[in-house]
Amino acid sequence: MASDIYAKPHSAERVRYFRAEEEEWQEREVEIYESAGAIGDHLTEVQSHKQGPDTEKRPPPSCAVAVCCLGALSFLTIAGIIFLSVQYISVKDQLQTRYEKLSSNYSKIEEKMSDMAVNNSQLQDEVKQLKRKLGGKVCPDGWQKCGCGCYFKSNEKKTWSESQRDCWAKGSDLMIINNKEEQKFVTELSKGGESWIGLRATSLVWKWVDGSSLTEPFWEKGYEPKSDRNYYGACCDQQGNWTRHRYNDEKNWICEK
Repeated sequence: MASDIYAKPHSAERVRYFRAEEEEWQEREVEIYESAGAIGDHLTEVQSHKQGPDTEKRPPPSCAVAVCCLGALSFLTIAGIIFLSVQYISVKDQLQTRYEKLSSNYSKIEEKMSDMAVNNSQLQDEVKQLKRKLGGKVCPDGWQKCGCGCYFKSNEKKTWSESQRDCWAKGSDLMIINNKEEQKFVTELSKGGESWIGLRATSLVWKWVDGSSLTEPFWEKGYEPKSDRNYYGACCDQQGNWTRHRYNDEKNWICEK
């Protein structure tokens, strides 16, 4: 009996001891868990602080490859543009040089043609003067004589081209006026209305049917008509001046041979 009495208090004391030990270990475990959590949070924060900026700065491998490809493509594009620009400038300089040479040659040819036209006109005047001196020329029926030339005025009306063809059929050309004497004669001959003469507009100048240039014009004073294509000369208005008309106008005409 005595042993049982002493055993019980001892058992209760041991129970209390173990409970105290258990509670103390539980408190230590909580402290350990809390310390471990704080350390883990600190490590996570440090790792994110270290890796965050690097992650933003370093693109993924696929993006880096794309950037390299775009850089190479841009370089090739710029190189191609520079090459084409150099080629364009070189070709342009060559064409400019050729153009300047052609322009220079064309100007020289125009000057020679102008000189030839003046000489041709002077020769025609000399020929007419010689014919006047020789005289004795007989004109066909229906033709009128002036100096050494014979002139035919039509009573019909046609376009300039049709009038020239009619003169050709008569072995002549539309009238060429080289001096004041002929101008006075054709003015009297054209009192009934304007008549086509052998004057036509070429690219930039007025020329006669034989290809000679106009050296002594009889346009209205202070008036110089543009030498547009498809325009032809006629004589004369009420003041005795030449006039300009389109190719499809119909008028009388004067042939000369």
